[in-house]
Amino acid sequence: MHRLCLWSGPRNVSTALMYSFNQRADTQVVDEPLYGHYLRVTGADHPGRAEVMNAVDCDGERVVREIVLGPCERSVSFQKHMAHHLVELERSFLTKTTNVLLIRDPAEVVVTLAKQLAAPTLGDVGIAVQAQLLAQLCAKGQSPVVLDAKELLLDPEGVLRQLCEQTGIPWDGAMLSWPSGPKSCDGVWAPHWYENVHRSTGFEAWRPRVPATAPHLTRLIEECRPHYERLRTAAICARVGGAR
Repeated sequence: MHRLCLWSGPRNVSTALMYSFNQRADTQVVDEPLYGHYLRVTGADHPGRAEVMNAVDCDGERVVREIVLGPCERSVSFQKHMAHHLVELERSFLTKTTNVLLIRDPAEVVVTLAKQLAAPTLGDVGIAVQAQLLAQLCAKGQSPVVLDAKELLLDPEGVLRQLCEQTGIPWDGAMLSWPSGPKSCDGVWAPHWYENVHRSTGFEAWRPRVPATAPHLTRLIEECRPHYERLRTAAICARVGGAR
């Protein structure tokens, strides 16, 4: 069985990628199983915090044992995670999973994240943890796949084909579209975070975002930038229209 752990940051097109894998007949999808653990450990004031913590297992070590490394009824287990949800967790289990890092230009992330969180921080973006994960996984002899959201949106089929090839799973054209609306795989936090992706039926075309102008957001973008650039050098490039 293939255990694919997607380590993303918020607003990185991660839910669209989850919906893409949800279209595969051979794949079981899990949506952010460590979210409750993260909220319990950090005390973060996220939308729907109480509802989330009442609905999911907040014991991170047990989640790793029973869900991340637990049984799966299909040949592929695709797990969407936020990288910063790894807080206060022992990470040796990552040697038993195939790890994928999904990144996005911080200028695009921060401007959308600020609509959910009044004063987002480097920890909320998760990009520093992703850079740390890349270094740790490479040191253990892994070659984690790095996806850049812009490249994915420029060429969904080309990037997804490369992802499937590099993770050892067969390509499935069903990954390119899905029905609009909520999905059975959605976490209970979907009403707070997934409104836009619920209107989608596939990966939206990439378009530039209106840049953030608030001083605290521009400072955060610059704080994120070195981590993003370090990760971007390892990312899969689009095959059509998006080569850098």
